[in-house]
Amino acid sequence: MSVQAIIVAAGGANFGSLQQACRRIGVDAAVSADPARIKAATHVILPGVGAAAQAMQALRDSGLDCVLAALTQPLLGICLGMQLLFEASEEAPAQAPAGADAAPAVTRCLGLLPGAVHRLPAAPSWPHMGWNRITLRQPAHALFDGLDGDDWFYFVHGYAAASGAHAIALAEHGRPFAAAVARGNVHGVQFHPEKSAAAGRRLLRNFFALT
Repeated sequence: MSVQAIIVAAGGANFGSLQQACRRIGVDAAVSADPARIKAATHVILPGVGAAAQAMQALRDSGLDCVLAALTQPLLGICLGMQLLFEASEEAPAQAPAGADAAPAVTRCLGLLPGAVHRLPAAPSWPHMGWNRITLRQPAHALFDGLDGDDWFYFVHGYAAASGAHAIALAEHGRPFAAAVARGNVHGVQFHPEKSAAAGRRLLRNFFALT
């Protein structure tokens, strides 16, 4: 199958490094916010850098929230893009109401996976930045074909999803969290495969092999 990949242009993500990582494995991934091009792609990547509220607002303003929800082809959320796959994020909007009596504010996300994203503990540091090994749940998902617990991946994040039923890999920073998730055509990785050297390239190659 010929891969026709699209990187969703939703916010200020560093598309260049992700495109370069894809080119290194022979995939020319275009950046687009065009619903027709996204729907026609064989594989869709939702990257993310920044805050959940702003990213979700950009998706809603462009109608891409509905486009992503209707996809049946493989979808991969990266970092914030993975967090947006869940129902909600504890990363509250900047304009959230203040005061002791105010209800805790959350950002409503895409809802493609059940559950919410929560702030990581402050210890040993916050945010979580750097290289970490991950623990694969067995049997290993096809995203991790050829990879194991000896591989290192690069993380930069302050929020994460819990290690729930759809977690296919775990990592730990103050507490265990979901390093990767999958349900049906929906996949997500909390780390940055485009910054994770050979292991990241292998994961991207595995993603583009999904049908």
